[in-house]
Amino acid sequence: MKENRLRTLYEKEGTKKVLASLLSIIIGLFVGSIIVAIVGFSKADMGGKSVWDGIRLIFAGLFSTGRDASGVLTWGFNPTSFGNMLFRATPLVMTGLSVAVAFKTGLFNIGAPGQYLMGTMVTLMLALGIPSEVVHPVLIWFIAFIGGMLAGAIWGAIPGLVKAYLNINEVLACIMTNWIAANVVTWLFDISNFKNVTENTKASEIYKTTFNGVATSKMGLDQLFPGSQVNGGIIVAIILAIIVFIIMNKTTLGYQLKACGSNRHCARYAGIKDKRNIVLSMAISGALAAAGGSLYYLSGNTEFYWSTYQSLPAEGFNGIAVALLATNNPIAVIFTAIFMSMLDIAGLQLTNLTAYNEYITDVIIAAIVYLSAFSLVIRMWLDGRKKRGGTENAKPADAAKTDDDDADAEASVEASEPEIATEGGEQA
Repeated sequence: MKENRLRTLYEKEGTKKVLASLLSIIIGLFVGSIIVAIVGFSKADMGGKSVWDGIRLIFAGLFSTGRDASGVLTWGFNPTSFGNMLFRATPLVMTGLSVAVAFKTGLFNIGAPGQYLMGTMVTLMLALGIPSEVVHPVLIWFIAFIGGMLAGAIWGAIPGLVKAYLNINEVLACIMTNWIAANVVTWLFDISNFKNVTENTKASEIYKTTFNGVATSKMGLDQLFPGSQVNGGIIVAIILAIIVFIIMNKTTLGYQLKACGSNRHCARYAGIKDKRNIVLSMAISGALAAAGGSLYYLSGNTEFYWSTYQSLPAEGFNGIAVALLATNNPIAVIFTAIFMSMLDIAGLQLTNLTAYNEYITDVIIAAIVYLSAFSLVIRMWLDGRKKRGGTENAKPADAAKTDDDDADAEASVEASEPEIATEGGEQA
């Protein structure tokens, strides 16, 4: 009985997706360990102890509390690292949701970086431009957050429009809108009064939202994780992920969006407005990506570097990795985003506590993403094993019985087919 339950659980599609993602993570971590070992043993000033420390930090850097007086790594619950992990996960949850929603509807939203930038720009301009002496800071926060999401929705709708009405590939349109957004944000902040001119070394950065008292509430999380940057933004991100899950799986809108993604032409034949849903899907994706930038910079912890034309925000591209690893499930996006931010914390610990470079974790993430792209192949392999096993264990009598049942079913269908009269009175 227990074996049958386990077999039933294993044969579920969701179980195979989880196993494929876990396998990708495990292999990626082992790849990172091999790289740490190669780098460590290839340098004369690093020995086996450094290699062992590096490997442990890759797997459990979140629990490292530093080194003791004798130079030995110490372990335990590190509230600062945990809080910073949740803070870093907030924008990844939103950009991961952005990419996942587009994937669900048959689109590839590679424009999340540009949407993230546009949301950040509008959010900061509203948060810093509305005087807190006139409007309550909490109301300013909501205005800035909603305004940022609307800006991202408008920016995301542009590739959707050209895809729906001009049949231009959304990937090409998103790449163009990414760099347009980078230069627009740079230009508008360059001519604005939001630059941090009070600190000469930060003239290329925008004031934090704490400049006028507008910042995301800590919601008591600073008591749980003292010394960290965590705030209520992670709670907002989780709530939005749950809302997206409900919309995509429990509403007519979600059904229509996924139907257009499965087959646009069949959806149109069924009466679903495919063009409208394509634009709406990209607008929703843009709003979610913009919400990531809004939550990150409304925290009041980080200043925005406005010379963005030099590069696009990594959070937008990392959202692709988060969505792939989560197999586009909005709830799973929460956990994969936290895992990715955990690797970031491990990278910082590598830099601070060893002679390794934090960018080793980027190689690990790249390996995980590369493997997660093959998750479908892994699931097909698992399905193939199941089918082969079922074929080998099938009995000849059962097979004959199945053939007889099929023949009876076919005869029943033929007998039940209605006779269709033609115009000449003949029966078809």
